[in-house]
Amino acid sequence: MICHAREQRISIHGLPTDTITFGKGTKPLIMIQGLNTRGIRGSALPLAWAYRLFANDYRVYLFDRRPEVFEGITARDLAQDIAAAMDQLGIKQADVIGVSQGGMIAQYLAIDRPDLVRRLVLAVTLSKNNDTVTSVIEHWIALTKQGDMKRLVADMAEKMYSDAYIKRYKPFMPLLTVLQKPTDAQRFIHLAKACLTCHAYDELQKIQCPVFVIGGRQDRVVEPEASEEIARKLGCRIFMYEQLGHAAYEEAADFNRRIYDFLME
Repeated sequence: MICHAREQRISIHGLPTDTITFGKGTKPLIMIQGLNTRGIRGSALPLAWAYRLFANDYRVYLFDRRPEVFEGITARDLAQDIAAAMDQLGIKQADVIGVSQGGMIAQYLAIDRPDLVRRLVLAVTLSKNNDTVTSVIEHWIALTKQGDMKRLVADMAEKMYSDAYIKRYKPFMPLLTVLQKPTDAQRFIHLAKACLTCHAYDELQKIQCPVFVIGGRQDRVVEPEASEEIARKLGCRIFMYEQLGHAAYEEAADFNRRIYDFLME
């Protein structure tokens, strides 16, 4: 089994929630993924392989969003779910990586439960809304309501990936449409709306741990300025990929290494 990868379900607020763990280390690492269309079930092996750099030092945990997502759920609500999962498993002082919507959730986790977070990485995310993210998310929601999943997945790819990446993998886009089609349209809509509920900027000073911000200068989802304003407010380290956008976490060969080096300091 790759990196001791395992899938299981744990109860969060009485709801059975999909969980992935991997790695043979003793230190806890919480990875909070961004908005996705299908959840994490069935992804243990590819995720363990993608983040194998962390497997020797860490026991890595990924918690899916709660199975019953209600209208009006917020990024802060989702952070409370992560905190509940960590409390149940007895995890404290974990290193936390939050990507995109996961970064919004991670900010609230560090703000509301500083006892749970030792070091924090915020990747391609924001701390307050802007016109770009509002336009993008509302467009994705509209396409989902119309049932136009082909255009939804295509637009997500165009917004997230660099032009060079899209050109290189354009022949595989039809397959991506099939693989990434939302399994539950209403759930996706509720979670997409949660992206527009992050108002953490005015509370960032409550974050007590070291923070590393990573962004993409070509980010067409949350804007590159969103990463920069977090770093300015916190006075923390930041790295911006000049030629990459929102999917820098997939495109940049050194993305995991930069995070690992920060966490190991």
